Amino acid sequence: MAPAAYVDDDFDESEIDFSDIEAQYAVDVPTTFDTAVVVDGVPIVGEAKMEKLITVIRKTFKNIGDIKENGIHMPRDPKTGMTKGFMFIDFATPEQAALAVKQADGHKFDTRHTFRVNHFDDIERFVSLPDTFEEPPAEEYKEKEHLKSWLLDPRARDQWVMMRGEEVGIYWNNKGEQPDLVHTRNNWSDMYVSWSPKGTYLATFHKQGIVLWGGPSWSKLVRFAHPNVKLIDFSPNEKYLVTWSHEPFTTADGEQHHIIIWDIVTGQQLRSFPTDASSTLGASTSQGTSTVKIDWPIFKWSHDDQYVARMTPGPQGAISVYVTPGMGLFEKKSFKIENVQSFAWSPKDHILSYWVPEKGNIPARVTLQKLATREILRQKNLFNVIDCKLFWQSEGDYLSVLVERAKSKKQTVTNIELFRYREKDIPVDVVELKQGEDVTNLFWEPNGSRFALLSQEGQNKTFVHFYHVVKPGAVKTAKKAAKLTNAEAMGEVKLLKTVEAKGINQVIWSPKGRFCVLGGVRGFQGDLQFWDIEDLQLMNTGEHYMCTDVEWDPTGRYVMSSVSHWRVQNDTGFTLWTFTGQILTRQNVPLFKQLLWRPRPPTLLTPEEQAKIRKNLKEYSREFDEADAAQTSKVSREVLEKRSALLRAWKEYVARCEDEYRKQRNARIEIYGFDPDEEDERAKGEKESLEEWVEEVIEETEEVVE
Repeated sequence: MAPAAYVDDDFDESEIDFSDIEAQYAVDVPTTFDTAVVVDGVPIVGEAKMEKLITVIRKTFKNIGDIKENGIHMPRDPKTGMTKGFMFIDFATPEQAALAVKQADGHKFDTRHTFRVNHFDDIERFVSLPDTFEEPPAEEYKEKEHLKSWLLDPRARDQWVMMRGEEVGIYWNNKGEQPDLVHTRNNWSDMYVSWSPKGTYLATFHKQGIVLWGGPSWSKLVRFAHPNVKLIDFSPNEKYLVTWSHEPFTTADGEQHHIIIWDIVTGQQLRSFPTDASSTLGASTSQGTSTVKIDWPIFKWSHDDQYVARMTPGPQGAISVYVTPGMGLFEKKSFKIENVQSFAWSPKDHILSYWVPEKGNIPARVTLQKLATREILRQKNLFNVIDCKLFWQSEGDYLSVLVERAKSKKQTVTNIELFRYREKDIPVDVVELKQGEDVTNLFWEPNGSRFALLSQEGQNKTFVHFYHVVKPGAVKTAKKAAKLTNAEAMGEVKLLKTVEAKGINQVIWSPKGRFCVLGGVRGFQGDLQFWDIEDLQLMNTGEHYMCTDVEWDPTGRYVMSSVSHWRVQNDTGFTLWTFTGQILTRQNVPLFKQLLWRPRPPTLLTPEEQAKIRKNLKEYSREFDEADAAQTSKVSREVLEKRSALLRAWKEYVARCEDEYRKQRNARIEIYGFDPDEEDERAKGEKESLEEWVEEVIEETEEVVE
């Protein structure tokens, strides 16, 4: 018979420590599913194609992160055996799951399926929402800053941004007076700064990406996470931003991309692209590091931000046009153009211009093509072409094509093919240039029909040719026709003036037209010539030694020349000129790097209102002169008030010292045993006064009296 079991009635199990056993056999029960994502928009397939689909999807996500073993689950309908169009993916870490949501959401798997990726925990939260709607608490309205507030300045002044050393500052232009500081920060940008086309945003560059600033307080408006961006490009209406980095990033498809197109208002990435070899102008190697030159901008915008296009040269050449904001290909196909070399949008219309070189017996050609219908509006065949450069006039009325041809094996000639886009059948004028004259650049007058041509003859002669595109005259009577010149009647490109401009390599037009500056910058001596092209008159000349940049203000009243520390290490700073070439101020700024005028948006005045203002300009000029005189008086008054304040402070200081000296009289008597001031007065009284007479012969005259 077995002995009875011993039972200790005083035994308390809660007194025993089981923590070591619990730790050894603990089961990790997850409280959240932060490593899991839900992928919707997956193709619906049967069991036979399920494994193949999972393999393809696994390749799509392999560059984002490591997927756990058996970490992919694709639910099926038990009745039909077909998948349900969504799946679950379990990554190794929560960070990888977050990256999958960021990069793979919106990914186009094929033409009919686009992935929508969400965190699994978010799905649980959405499912657990109550059936009855509960109105959320109303958020307090926070008024946003006026991003164009600088246009409300009572004195209608312009702003500029200046970068010196590590400091970036925004200033009001006060003509010849000291500029007023608006805002400044140290280390505001790691590289350089850039304005948006209408001046709404200031872009700064950082290792993490690009930041846009604006408003009266210069607060951060939006940030674009794209590491080590070197180049940016705004769309004309400031809706979109293109960024380029030399360091590629890996997409959900495993591709290496360098370019991202962003929506500025939302800060969302619209689409990314790789940089192919065709986008580079060349590469050089120095001490093991390669330097690549980019033909920027790679993407070119239409005038209304509706389209953005890029070119693919070579035998499989094409121009790909994308429609914003979806960034889908226009009509789902590119413009196939074999060996296309360069292209440009019309500044006012949805017109593409491009050129292709000769191939065999097929001549080179310049083409104008309408986007909507893909209709070729005009095509010009060219022969013996080496290179072409396209230059649109700002209003889209004319397209100038600078054509370099081979005359012989050693000689080249240059001519201009000018397309009159607004005229019937788009006629083309040909401007022949002198043999042996190499044309380096062409500069259109803003909003005008004149252009400047910069050319070089030999090693030492530089010329600037000014041309005027004459429109065909609208002749209604024989009397008027008799008064028209041949150029006015037929319409032609007329040479206005040729200027020999030694030491000049740039023509910088005023944004309002008519006036321009001929400058020798970046490697030249800094000679400047101020021209009035309306009267064909040289108004003034000047020099800013080793000048690197010349820029007009948005109103066309002032010109800023500067020497940047990035290019020249000595005598850095800037000089402010009037449009006639008079110096207003010259500032030497140590470590000066960059100065950019803040652009202005287009005027809201109608052409009639602008004409009325020009007609009454003398009346407005008197008001402006009075305002300038009042401002000068104000400045002088401020200087006098400052000097008076300093004089009053000095007198108060002297009075305090004298009062303190009088209070210390007893202490001086105690120290000396007498009053030093009385002794000084007595000594002055005892001094002997001496008078000394000095006779001086001023003039002697001898006169003989008969």
